[in-house]
Amino acid sequence: MKIPTRVAFSFLFCFIILSKSDFLAKAQNTTISVNVGVILDFDTWTGKMGLTCINMALADFYASHNHYKTRLHLHSRDSKCDVVEAAAGALDLIKNMEVQAIIGPQNSMQANFMIGLGEKAQVPIISFSATSPSLTSLQSPYFFRVAQNDSSQVKAISAIVHVFGWREAVPIYVDNSFGEGIIPYLVDALQNVDARVPYRSIISISATDDQIGEELYKLMTMQTRVFIVHMPTNISSRLFNKAKEIGMMSEGYIWITTNGITNSLSSLERSVLDSMQGVLGVKTYVSETKELENFRVRWKSKFQQDNPTILNAELNELGLWAYDTASALARAVEKVGTTNFYIEQTTASRNLTDLEAIGVSQNGPKLREALLGTRFTGLAGDFSLVNGQLQSSTFKIINVNGNGERGIAFWTPENGLIRELNSRKTSTYSTSKKNLGPIIWPGDLSSVPKGWEVPTNGKKLRIGVPVTTGFSEFVKVTHDANNNRTQVTGYSIDVFNAVMETLPYAVNNEFIPFANSSGGSAGSYNDLVYQVYLGNFDAVVGDTTITANRSNFVDFTLPYIESEVSLIVPIRDNGSKNALIFLKPLSWDLWITSGCFFVFTGFIVWVLEHRINEDFRGPPSHQIGTSLWYSFSTLVFAQRERVVSNLARFVMIIWVFVVLILTQSYTASLTSLLTVQQLQPTVTNINQLIKNGEHVGYQGGSFVLGILKEMKFDENKLIIYDTPEECDQLLSKGSANGGIAGAIIETPMMKLFLGQYCSKYTMVESIYKTDGFGFVFPIGSPLVSDVSRAILNVTEGKKRKEIENAWLGNQNNCTNSNNQVSSASLTLASFWGLFLIAGVASLLSLIISMSMFLYKERQQILIHFHSEGSILRRIHHTLGIFDKKDLKSHTFRNIALQDGTGIDSVQVIGASEASPNSKYTPSPSSYSTHTEPPCDCLGAFGTPPREYGDLSPNGQASQLAPVTEQISYPNHQEGIITIEIAHENC
Repeated sequence: MKIPTRVAFSFLFCFIILSKSDFLAKAQNTTISVNVGVILDFDTWTGKMGLTCINMALADFYASHNHYKTRLHLHSRDSKCDVVEAAAGALDLIKNMEVQAIIGPQNSMQANFMIGLGEKAQVPIISFSATSPSLTSLQSPYFFRVAQNDSSQVKAISAIVHVFGWREAVPIYVDNSFGEGIIPYLVDALQNVDARVPYRSIISISATDDQIGEELYKLMTMQTRVFIVHMPTNISSRLFNKAKEIGMMSEGYIWITTNGITNSLSSLERSVLDSMQGVLGVKTYVSETKELENFRVRWKSKFQQDNPTILNAELNELGLWAYDTASALARAVEKVGTTNFYIEQTTASRNLTDLEAIGVSQNGPKLREALLGTRFTGLAGDFSLVNGQLQSSTFKIINVNGNGERGIAFWTPENGLIRELNSRKTSTYSTSKKNLGPIIWPGDLSSVPKGWEVPTNGKKLRIGVPVTTGFSEFVKVTHDANNNRTQVTGYSIDVFNAVMETLPYAVNNEFIPFANSSGGSAGSYNDLVYQVYLGNFDAVVGDTTITANRSNFVDFTLPYIESEVSLIVPIRDNGSKNALIFLKPLSWDLWITSGCFFVFTGFIVWVLEHRINEDFRGPPSHQIGTSLWYSFSTLVFAQRERVVSNLARFVMIIWVFVVLILTQSYTASLTSLLTVQQLQPTVTNINQLIKNGEHVGYQGGSFVLGILKEMKFDENKLIIYDTPEECDQLLSKGSANGGIAGAIIETPMMKLFLGQYCSKYTMVESIYKTDGFGFVFPIGSPLVSDVSRAILNVTEGKKRKEIENAWLGNQNNCTNSNNQVSSASLTLASFWGLFLIAGVASLLSLIISMSMFLYKERQQILIHFHSEGSILRRIHHTLGIFDKKDLKSHTFRNIALQDGTGIDSVQVIGASEASPNSKYTPSPSSYSTHTEPPCDCLGAFGTPPREYGDLSPNGQASQLAPVTEQISYPNHQEGIITIEIAHENC
């Protein structure tokens, strides 16, 4: 009985377990269907490719995620390339199908309305092909773009323009939000690399081939040859076919396409690719992986099944973005959950329209947050939406060649143009040609086109030239009434022609005088330059000065001649020979300095010689006179006093050299004053003219008028002159007689004027610096750089000299004339070095002499300084010692005994002379001489020498009588001669 019971329970337990497993299996197989809309243009290549990729993405995703509880159910609507159809389809999907998201629309025009509709219903709008930057400005939280924003590629395009040095580029785009959205970003990017956009070529979305050809013919008449094409492939295909037909895909043209065209190159017909040979393109970069390679094979098979009439289809980046869009949406829906996937409808009302009655998605905010948080690696790379925008910024630069494309470089925001994407990354942004691969340009050329050409319609450059009556050496316009022809010649014209001949290409031009109906000038030089800005002239050639104000409207080439604004005034002979002309060679400061140094040198010599040289001793007046006489007599080297001190001789050697230089310079200057005509200007600077209220002249039509106004000249004091002869007449009259006191003129004209009137006028001051004369072109003209380089070649060669000799030769006629302002007086600045040397030598000698004196007489000085007396008395005592003879000096101690009376220190008192008939000379003992033998001034016991007398109790010294010696010299012929030598006893 127990066994059957156990068996029964076993069967029951197995039944329960099996029943529960079947229930769980059924529960697991239950999925929630979530409605999702798809709006594409099914008749287009992008629409067909996108729909296939979306279906494959969902199939692949749920095959690998079969445990997910949600399944996307697609509801497709064909927008038929129409904005209204796209809006109607979106409204139907949201209101009737209650879709939770919409994949699409296909283009930016359709997206504008749908974005607002999705925001109202809180239904995410996810587009993989609407790339216009204008959509970002809507700032809708429910718009997601799984594609690259068109504005992200403008820096890559500008890098290409910059690397080849092109200065201008013309964008060609369609007149809708897709075409116009990129233009502001593109223009800014080009301006950042010093390239400008001279023209914008707009093609209508509905333009015919003839209308496209008409626009291309218009572009052919312009100089720019760099074109940036941004339009859908259906229009760009017709554009390139027409460009090839009219010859715009030949040598010299540069075409750059945006990624909207370049990404779809594989889908273009063979004939279109043949028309695009040599085109450069910016393409979205997608890393090739094994998974992507396998998908391409599967997609091609699937696409062929869905579209059997389309052969050789190729997948592009838009298809990959469509695949990743569907995968991302499936992930996000699963994150939201399985409930509330419905649209809450608005309360019905008869007065409500369909738009007003649209409902609100209950899971819309959650689905939005889930999409923003979705991260995975898709077929196109890393998937991440930041502010609703796919983050991808790497581009591949390709060159259309042969049957397809060839990569030449990559561009990244961090590194710029690089040859290999996997190379070592650096922080340096590169725009080097070395990082580019070889390029085949239109016309099958390998050399880089210069980016501009002279218009091919035979139109010549219209070059404006000034019409002037004066200084025709620069520009001369002559009209032949007989044959009604105008000839333009001159220095500026010849330089321009020489420059254009050196260009590597031919430029046809014609000179058009800027004249009125009567043949006179039609305005000032500023007016002429402004005509280039207005487009009436293509360039201006003439004596046109480069100024900052003019450069705001036009571009200047490098100057072909230097220039500055100068002041010219009359000159007069200021060399009157008056009685005091001998003082003029030296300036007053040099006279005073020279006199002081004469006195100073005399004093130094007296100090050095006073104690040891009899010539510098005696009464004070005699000593002063001797010192001054000795010093000043060096002017003519007539000094007769001898100096015995080595220090004094050293001082005199330096001083005599200084005097020699000074006298020779004085003689030369005085000779010049007496023999050469001294021409001096009537005015030395322009401030003097302003202060005195003088009349000033300037050349008519020149920019100098503005400078004079800035310098606060009274406009009533400004007088216009046109010709050199008129300027001469005004200067000759003078300001007081209805003329002018000075003329303001530019340097090239000044040289011509002074070459003609060099003996009457001189340039005294340069008042304004300019950059010189240059040729004028429109801002951004590509001719500027080429012409500037050609100017350097001409000005550095022999051609410039030949042109100058032909037109400006007379400016050197008076190069030897002495009409420049100069000072006739020598100044202290020219001799201060000599005076410094003499002063230092004298002071150094004085210091050495005083040091020797103090050391030699230290005992006498110290004895008196130790006594009780005032400072003045001690100083007076020291000076008294200095005033005495230095009896220890060799000049007093070593007196040679000489024959006769020619010895200065011997006084013959008396002599026994033999008779004339005597045969004997006097004996030496019969001579008596007065000598001052040296003695010890302190005596044997430290007593003062007798020379200072006996010290009385009150400290006064009594004078002692001199001592006399008599020495007799026997002489056998003359008898005995006695010489008496007198000296003071110590």
